[in-house]
Amino acid sequence: MAIELKIPSVGESVTQVTIAAWLKEDGDYVEMDEAVAELESDKATVELNAEKSGVLKILVEEGEDVEIGVAVATIDTDAPAPEGKTEPADVVPKEETLAEAPAPKRTALPEDNTSYAKGTPSPAASKILAEKRISATAVTGTGKDGRITKYDAMLAEAGAMDYSTPSEPSRSQDRKKMSNLRKTIARRLVAAKNETAMLTTFNEVNMQPIFDIRTQYKEKFKETHGVGLGFMSFFTRACALALQKYPKVNAFLDGEEMVMNDFVDVSIAVSSPKGLMVPVMRNVENMTMWEIEADVKRLALKARDGKLTIPEMTGGTFTITNGGVFGSMLSTPIINPPQSAILGMHNILQRPVVENGNIVARPMMYVALSYDHRIIDGKESVGFLVTVKNYLENPMTMLMGKDPMEVLMGL
Repeated sequence: MAIELKIPSVGESVTQVTIAAWLKEDGDYVEMDEAVAELESDKATVELNAEKSGVLKILVEEGEDVEIGVAVATIDTDAPAPEGKTEPADVVPKEETLAEAPAPKRTALPEDNTSYAKGTPSPAASKILAEKRISATAVTGTGKDGRITKYDAMLAEAGAMDYSTPSEPSRSQDRKKMSNLRKTIARRLVAAKNETAMLTTFNEVNMQPIFDIRTQYKEKFKETHGVGLGFMSFFTRACALALQKYPKVNAFLDGEEMVMNDFVDVSIAVSSPKGLMVPVMRNVENMTMWEIEADVKRLALKARDGKLTIPEMTGGTFTITNGGVFGSMLSTPIINPPQSAILGMHNILQRPVVENGNIVARPMMYVALSYDHRIIDGKESVGFLVTVKNYLENPMTMLMGKDPMEVLMGL
């Protein structure tokens, strides 16, 4: 019997998706719940899983737009499994008791306890490597237990390209259809520029105190919590405290009403192979430094592997973007609607500054706050950014939101 594999609902208001990639070939035998395709909507990328085991017959080609509920493949559940694959038994045969059942063979682990996943490509990565004829042994996996992810395969593909000067200059062009996700990103960016009264204010932060803290505690921090101590946790914590002091920066406009949030959900702009993703950390005002670092790592890995869900990218109240990881010295980030403000981090460079009348070299970072002037006044935007700067240059004040000595003195 052949069953239809239909496009499931992938989120509210999503009416169609694009077949981004088939992870299995036409005629392949697939197991139940095995991922067979990647579906890309205007909000996220999700996997299409096989509902039953059987032989796959593909009905829709890659790159095609498909309505929700349309059958894109069939699975012949009566087809025999290929040699080496067996269907899982639902029950133990009556004539065979547990005592009579043969004991399963134990496979000895390698002496170095190397995971089976090490060097094994994911289905999407395997497809890319096969198309470009790249051996998996030549790729270093960065996924869990050394598994080769789709991103690793894409990097290997880029590294295998020939960058030598061609013998004859080329005048060719390549036209490629924009994905639904890229079209949505473009549409939202243009809307943010056209529909908001966006301004940007700048400041600079002396990162030396944070450098000193990281040098002193980063090893113990990682040993205790299992995550590295980066800069993002300091900035996220500083913003969460500053947003509580300047609530309009954490608000948004809904028609003619101003909606004030008593919680802080920070969106983190993450670059992924499919474009800019903005996953959200919830209730950051109640999170510890290690919880922030763990959540940033989790969301960044899911973005890299294309595993972010629509709920994980919905509902932020404020955004932080870090162009410094790409070498940006200064920029004017675009607001992420319907939010009213976004903080831009940049690269850190040793620059001369004056301290106590002396010129000294310090690791400095320019920071930028783009904001919607319809809801946030200049005084509030500047005050917010100065508050973030003060928290970062005096990290101990982030413990309770103010100077610990003032807390001790009851001031």
